[in-house]
Amino acid sequence: MRASVVIASVCLASLATAATSPVARIPPPPLFPKGNTSDMLQGVRVADPYRALENAADPKVQAWSKAQNARTRAYLDAIPGRAAVAAKVARFLKDTSPILYHLQARGPSVFSLYMDFSRQQSSLVALNAGADPSSRRALLDPNVLDPTGHTAIDWFVASPDGGKVAVSLSSNGSEIGTLHIIDASSGKENEPPIDRVQYPTAGGAVAWTGDGTAFWYTRYPDESAPQSERAFNQAVYLHRLGTAAAHDKLVLSAQNGLPRTGEVFLDNSGGGNAAVACVQLGDGGQWLHYVLMRDGSARQISLYADKVIGGAVIGADGTIYAVSRSDAPMGKVLKLAAPYTGGFAHAATIVAPERGAAIVNGGEDSAPLVLAGHRLIVARIAGGPGELTAYDLSGGSPMLLSLPPVSTAQEIDALPNGDVLYRVNSFLEPLYFARWNAATGRTTRTGITMISPVSFADAQVTQVFATSKDGTKIPLSIISKKGIKLDGSHPALLTGYGGYGINQTPSFAGGRTRLWLDGGGVYAEAVLRGGGEYGETWHQQGMLTKKQNVFDDFDAAAEAMISLGYTTHARLALIGGSNGGLLMGAMITQHPDLARAVVSQVGIYDMLRVEHDPNGAFNVSEFGTVQDPAQFKALYEYSPYHNVRPKTAYPAVLMMTGAQDGRVNPMHSRKFTAALQAATISDRPILLRTDTNSGHGMGSSLDEEIAEIVDRDVFLFDQLGMDATKAAFLGGKAE
Repeated sequence: MRASVVIASVCLASLATAATSPVARIPPPPLFPKGNTSDMLQGVRVADPYRALENAADPKVQAWSKAQNARTRAYLDAIPGRAAVAAKVARFLKDTSPILYHLQARGPSVFSLYMDFSRQQSSLVALNAGADPSSRRALLDPNVLDPTGHTAIDWFVASPDGGKVAVSLSSNGSEIGTLHIIDASSGKENEPPIDRVQYPTAGGAVAWTGDGTAFWYTRYPDESAPQSERAFNQAVYLHRLGTAAAHDKLVLSAQNGLPRTGEVFLDNSGGGNAAVACVQLGDGGQWLHYVLMRDGSARQISLYADKVIGGAVIGADGTIYAVSRSDAPMGKVLKLAAPYTGGFAHAATIVAPERGAAIVNGGEDSAPLVLAGHRLIVARIAGGPGELTAYDLSGGSPMLLSLPPVSTAQEIDALPNGDVLYRVNSFLEPLYFARWNAATGRTTRTGITMISPVSFADAQVTQVFATSKDGTKIPLSIISKKGIKLDGSHPALLTGYGGYGINQTPSFAGGRTRLWLDGGGVYAEAVLRGGGEYGETWHQQGMLTKKQNVFDDFDAAAEAMISLGYTTHARLALIGGSNGGLLMGAMITQHPDLARAVVSQVGIYDMLRVEHDPNGAFNVSEFGTVQDPAQFKALYEYSPYHNVRPKTAYPAVLMMTGAQDGRVNPMHSRKFTAALQAATISDRPILLRTDTNSGHGMGSSLDEEIAEIVDRDVFLFDQLGMDATKAAFLGGKAE
């Protein structure tokens, strides 16, 4: 999601001309024969005519997928201006300065991932204690390990003394990771690698002991377990350096009450002799918590009923701080000291809920709490933009950390002296890291910043609210040129997500949005229920049997853009990925006349079969299961694959998936594409693009990312009648 130039408007007549050209350039789709497979679910006979497309190993399925790719390439490669767009996208990315991210201050060093856009993958580097970018030195470079660019760093965790770094590496976007222990001074491996520490179903984690001689880590079942179970039952082991992994002590597993679909997050940020394990039940936001002791024992300190979320942190003295949503949908902060008597059910509340802002959800991409010396940093969100507050360890003396308007802070990390580094994100300015001085309370901008060739000096962000079907107000951020005329003439691209309590926050619009604006377009992001932008109530209103609210919210956002005069149905495009891909599928089937074109990436479309996949089983706590009558009813009513209607004029659709995707089975894209191609009566293409060397998007090489962006953009340009060549040459020369 990434100067002053006058762009000529493209009239609706030229749009009509562009609408007929793609069909003439490509042959009809290779139709897959319908079968007669069906299932009896909750007393309902459910047809599944494309069940055969679930088998990726079937030569017939492989031949069909290959033919689909060939047809897609024939269309995309022939679009006028494609070469110029590709050159501009590549230049925007490769002319962007290298960036540092995922900073971890440990001992005398600050460790970071480093992305040089002239290379395929990020590397692991170390900076000095002051986090001076000029002090950077390389520790582990996947580009050297694998010149093809198909090996990536999943995550890393440095030891408290900064002497060692645990790094998970995976290949081909698979997110199936092996753990490597790197010496921070030499960059050499200290230990034999440990496999099966990371998997796309539940991720992976490490927490070091305070003295750096051992670490707790996650691992999945080995070859002795049935193949169908190797993506489940994530467990925690304790490894002591210098010993064989085969002798590691099992610390936490199903014997301690971990669910089959448990997702484990580990923390010992205080550098003490214990760690805290936060265990999520699948993806739905229900958590258990355990204290892990140095002797390899574990003690449970929360139940699901306590409503304590992920992101708990433990201090050097063993005191644990966590966020609870019990009688507090916006979140309150609890403090639990050793010996943890009664667990979190009897913990003290040190920070009460706020009315207007919610403490962010803990989990894969967010940190609600950060320990910084004698301070506790609490991250909140208010409908998208965020705020940071520092408290003392009793919850007193609150102090706001500085943030620009309409921005958010992420990647928050404490320096040894109690100062705090945090990344600042906003729509129109490249990201940078700020440093909060714990002694003075002042914030300064650091030298860790992105320098981008993209300027938005001629652009503006307008924030409006749409009204959903039930009257709920839906925030909408619209990026456009300054002085735009609201006459409905503009191509518009709208995106959203709405799931898992994940927050849609301000993020630098970058080269992709710049290209869209240079093509005369408007870009917008909708904050939908199902996310956590307004706390847990907002999340719950968009999950399980209330998932339809998410789709109604997005439809309302699209209609608001039209009623406000930004665009029309004929000039509107929609885009979303993963859970946002499900959103796209629902828009295509529920509102086929809403938009001219849709790009749907790595999405879930068969909601009645998704729970049969390993990662789909983790989604049950968020989406529901066909085993529950009410949940089956809701799933069946909105499942995109089951709601494709024959003889319907569907919009132009570009389906994008990765053959190595371990989070969403590519069969969803195959089945939904086949159903749409057989049903549509419009002359707009339904295309399937399968990347054989990528997965859900994590770990993709830079070249693969560029190719994906270009295909997406030229598809939308062509369908909306936009001049790709002109857009590519505005705002900078394409090379």
